[in-house]
Amino acid sequence: MRVLFVSGVTPISANPAASEALYRGSLRLPLVGETGGYLSTEQLDGVKHFGVWPIEMAAQSCFGQANWPQDLPIPQATIEFELENPAAVAAGVEELIAQGYAFLHGARLEPWGQTVARFLSPEGLLIGLSYAPWMHANQ
Repeated sequence: MRVLFVSGVTPISANPAASEALYRGSLRLPLVGETGGYLSTEQLDGVKHFGVWPIEMAAQSCFGQANWPQDLPIPQATIEFELENPAAVAAGVEELIAQGYAFLHGARLEPWGQTVARFLSPEGLLIGLSYAPWMHANQ
C-alpha cells in the first residue's frame, strides 16, 4: 500500500452546533453546510478536506444506522489516507486485515463518489482508506 496524502481530517461531533460555533464562528474556517449538518471545506491549505461530521452521520455511513454501537468506542475524529485507486483501497483492507486489524466496513463506493473502508485505531480514531477521484485531478 502506498499512501499518497492525508485526504481529510474531520472531528466527529456529538454537539454539531457547538462545533460549528468553534470552527466556523470562532476560527472563521470557510465551512459550507451540507445536508444532515455536515460542514466541510476543501479551501484550507495544508489539508485536502476539513469537516465537522455529526456522530449520527458517521454511524450511518459505517453501520447504516443513526446510533454508534454501544460496544465500540465513540471516535473523536476521523483521518483518511488517500490511496491510488479503488483497487488499492480494497488491497489495503486485505493487507491490514492480515496484520490483525478489524474493519467496520470494507471498501465500498459511497453515494458522493468516494471509495472508502474504515476501522478504529488503537486510540479510537476512525481511520479511512480512501480514494476520492476529485482529489486526483491535478496529479
